[in-house]
Amino acid sequence: MKLRYIYYAVLAAGTLSVAANQAYAERLVVLHTNDTHSQIDPDDKDRGGVLRRKALIDSVRGANDNVLLIDAGDAVQGTLYFTLFGGEVEGKVMNEMDYDIQILGNHEFDNGVEALAEQWRNLDAERLSTNYDFRGTELDGLFSPYTIKEFDGKKIGVIAINLVPDGMIADKNIGGVKYLDGLKAANSTAWHLKHNEKVDMVIAVSHIGYSHEPGYSDVDLATRSEDIDIIIGGHSHTTINPANPDSPASRIVNAVGDTVIVAQTGKSGFNVGEIDIDLDNGTADYKLLTVDKRFDDRLDSDLAEIIAPYKHKVDSVRAIKIGKAAKEFNVREPGLMNWMADFVRNDARRLTEKHIDMSIVNKGGIRSSLPKGDVTKGIIMQIFPFDNRTVVLELSGRDLLQAMDVMASRGGDGVSGNVSAIFDPSTGKCTEVLIDGRPLDEDKIYTVATIDYLAGGGDYMAPLTNGKVIASSNEVLFDDMINSFVSGAMKGKKMIPDNTVRMRSR
Repeated sequence: MKLRYIYYAVLAAGTLSVAANQAYAERLVVLHTNDTHSQIDPDDKDRGGVLRRKALIDSVRGANDNVLLIDAGDAVQGTLYFTLFGGEVEGKVMNEMDYDIQILGNHEFDNGVEALAEQWRNLDAERLSTNYDFRGTELDGLFSPYTIKEFDGKKIGVIAINLVPDGMIADKNIGGVKYLDGLKAANSTAWHLKHNEKVDMVIAVSHIGYSHEPGYSDVDLATRSEDIDIIIGGHSHTTINPANPDSPASRIVNAVGDTVIVAQTGKSGFNVGEIDIDLDNGTADYKLLTVDKRFDDRLDSDLAEIIAPYKHKVDSVRAIKIGKAAKEFNVREPGLMNWMADFVRNDARRLTEKHIDMSIVNKGGIRSSLPKGDVTKGIIMQIFPFDNRTVVLELSGRDLLQAMDVMASRGGDGVSGNVSAIFDPSTGKCTEVLIDGRPLDEDKIYTVATIDYLAGGGDYMAPLTNGKVIASSNEVLFDDMINSFVSGAMKGKKMIPDNTVRMRSR
């Protein structure tokens, strides 16, 4: 079925006739979210929040006969709700919002396969995965490779395409789950749905990223497909908004010249995507709906009651003061990443008597800004939410340079203040790396502080796996940070941002 994009006038409230209502009965509205990352409450800029999201979803359901609600993964990780309760809150919230279909993101694996299975057994939504093989794991039997939904006599097939776990999900967390080629799985399953199951349309829900992702992306999926009509994506936090002329493309031509809608809503539940499909002729329109305070007069009391006991605990942890910040550390500026890198290097000194040559951290390990003023236990746990531990590696200069190149290829990550690196953005390679003012020596063995996720090859840092771990913290990183404020090196000191760009393009 070819998708043609149409733009229709929005009818004013109260003007719908009986005939118009009958005409609209041949429509399907697909609502979708991605990468909501445990953003249960509105953020510090009063955006999003699950109570508002439910009010928006309920309003769309009230105005339409056929609504399908889909989540494209990474519903968890990023706030204290996940750190403290391990996915329990997000599962209850999404059940209350009555999601129809959910797929896995990479962060669903953050607590391991066993914990994931325990949480996802309690979901009411259909659980889909087309290209992960769960046989022999606790997840066996919980997922289907596709589903078929019928609306007004039209059949809609839905598949789920997941990312390549190598370099993104820690081996210890994915526990025996086998990856199947996503492009082959998508095309063969879509072909089966169109030609054997006789569906009228195929929707691919993905968590692989919009474009330029390791492995493959939604753009690759669209251009190489023949039978997929709509792609609802996640992972890259891309805001695809057809109303914005600067938005990434929402219409991509596939392998046989048909047009595929590619949709993604950004992150943190700030938007809900809406794809409006005419079931009679296959035309479709896509737009973003903003989740904001305009819904505050219709918040759902049942959902608020579910959240309340968890919110009380979260607010209590957020209120425990441990230090001060002299200025705001904006997550979009280098200061917070630099502070993290310097903390890891300084804290590693208590783990070994060896001189720590430098530290490496990733910007993906930082999840929010740090406001000026009181630093609380909850703020530190929310900014650095992962169960990472500081480790110390002995690493060859050759492997260290390759690791620096990996970081350069994505625009640079965090290094300690005694390091300066210049890279060529056209090649993604470092042209100069100075450590304590001296060029990196490929033949030298360096002592490098980092986090265990990176040391294990996470975030595509495979060169670090060649190093030898000589020391490791017994505590997770945010606990080490909190202890430093309470009784260690940061006690009585104010955090001051250093916004020097330590890895910069030439």
